[in-house]
Amino acid sequence: MTTFSDFGLDPAIEAAVAKLGFENPTPVQSATIPTVLEGRDVIGQARTGSGKTAAFGLPMLDRLKDGGKKPRGLILAPTRELALQVSEAMRSFATGLPVRIVTIYGGSPYPPQLKALRNGASIVVGTPGRIIDHMERGNLDLSQVEMFVLDEADEMLRMGFIEAVEQVLEVLPADRQIALFSATMPEPIQRVSSRFLNNPATLKVESTSLTVDHIEQFWIRAPARKKLDTLCRILTADPSGATLIFTRTRRGCAEVADALTKWGIRADALHGDLNQAARERVINRLRSKALNVVVATDVAARGIDVAHLSRVINLDYPNSAETYTHRIGRTGRAGAKGTAITMVTPSEQRKLRFLQKAIKYDIKQLDPPSNQEIANLQRNALWKEIEHVLTEVNLDDEHKWLSEIEGADAIDPVALASAAIHLLNKARGINLAPPKPEPQSDRRDFRDRDDRGHRGDNRERRAPRDAAAFNRVNEVELFLSVGKFAGVRPGDIVGALANEFDISGSEIGRVSIFDKKAFVGLPRSVAERILGETDNLIIRGRPTHLSLSRPRQTDEGGWKGPKKRQFNKGRGKRDNHRRKNWKK
Repeated sequence: MTTFSDFGLDPAIEAAVAKLGFENPTPVQSATIPTVLEGRDVIGQARTGSGKTAAFGLPMLDRLKDGGKKPRGLILAPTRELALQVSEAMRSFATGLPVRIVTIYGGSPYPPQLKALRNGASIVVGTPGRIIDHMERGNLDLSQVEMFVLDEADEMLRMGFIEAVEQVLEVLPADRQIALFSATMPEPIQRVSSRFLNNPATLKVESTSLTVDHIEQFWIRAPARKKLDTLCRILTADPSGATLIFTRTRRGCAEVADALTKWGIRADALHGDLNQAARERVINRLRSKALNVVVATDVAARGIDVAHLSRVINLDYPNSAETYTHRIGRTGRAGAKGTAITMVTPSEQRKLRFLQKAIKYDIKQLDPPSNQEIANLQRNALWKEIEHVLTEVNLDDEHKWLSEIEGADAIDPVALASAAIHLLNKARGINLAPPKPEPQSDRRDFRDRDDRGHRGDNRERRAPRDAAAFNRVNEVELFLSVGKFAGVRPGDIVGALANEFDISGSEIGRVSIFDKKAFVGLPRSVAERILGETDNLIIRGRPTHLSLSRPRQTDEGGWKGPKKRQFNKGRGKRDNHRRKNWKK
């Protein structure tokens, strides 16, 4: 098996690689590093997560190991996140070398970048727009560049940067070496390579093994209105590891992150509307494991390289096979195991078949976890943690503390343990009560209905059959300024009220949803307590106004329900006659 010492790299570079824990190169590294060291231009075709940064970074550092104050190496990346990731990797490889690496990208102030360039830069890593800005301002001299790397070329094309890339290539010296890397090779990228590269060596690393062996791929059939519920079920059933969720729009990204946070899941959004400091803060929280879930758009997620990112969920279906490849490539980095789950609406299943043909992989269908499965998984995980603490953790301090508490020895140990578990589960949002059976209508609607249908969108939550109980839980109505147009379902309203105000399901009555508003039946005391705390509630990421609706009372004082409209035939005829005369 090939090792990094077989490439003949500088001893300082070999030591840095060994310190990082790398022993054997990946396929793209084994194919690329010797060719680049020979000085040839290279076209490397490999998918995201295959180790391309080391494939071009190590030979570039070996060539430029003497350093220099003017740029001798230039690396172009499509996004700020990817540029920062490449710079960080290059600095880790360059430990012990007099090589200064400077990163320049949009969205950050010019003065610090200008100062860094004036202090001297052996290698410049940046995005096309900011690189050209510094070139036109006279801050960046590329006349001495010996090696140029174009990373994620197909993403450059998709983002509209191909003309900027050509502008940079035109000012480089004629004898420079070029390494072009891309997951796919569309025709515009081929034209660029044929125009600017000199007799390149094409190294196409087969990615089938990477996709099949390292990333398990599944799809879940989920109508549009069921997606958020399905997502929460997945995250609740398996909260371990870090998860990256993809949405198509910035607005959807923010709404999903807010909804997950309300659900009790540590989540944050990553999209283009955030400034660079906020985006870096989100990524750093993810890397430090202070954050479990990140909801991102395609562009904002470029450059996320987190070793413990174990799962990618496509909440919105990817636009193309290339987009799908880049998305799932965020997990399973450098040979690690990963999982990819794609939510597919019934109308998108035809697209799924084309996707499977394009990537030559049979994506398996997965059913969303049921209430019983979620409960079992949570219980098993909790018991494993308890067993680990009992066998691996020193509990002397806890025993000593209990012995010092007066009367603790008289408490039944099982009761004491139950109380401790109750507090733990309350903090984690785990309920050990037997799970409620799933409504058959919801299950049938989830599996058999197309998301284009409207049955069930305006259905009401069933109230208790007993008349006295019905009147009690529907004593008054709470008005909510959100409705069917926002995609809100009865379960969303019930869940938001129960989680925010600690209300049991038996205290929530009839839920009526209309186009732009909704009404919830509640006992008067519960409604007054809610409105005494706040007049706003977040439902599916939307701030919703709460107020008390005017209830209609029966003679006995119970809730009578909405008044039915009476139609008077004679009055209708008179009204029609008046309209005709008015028109005349």
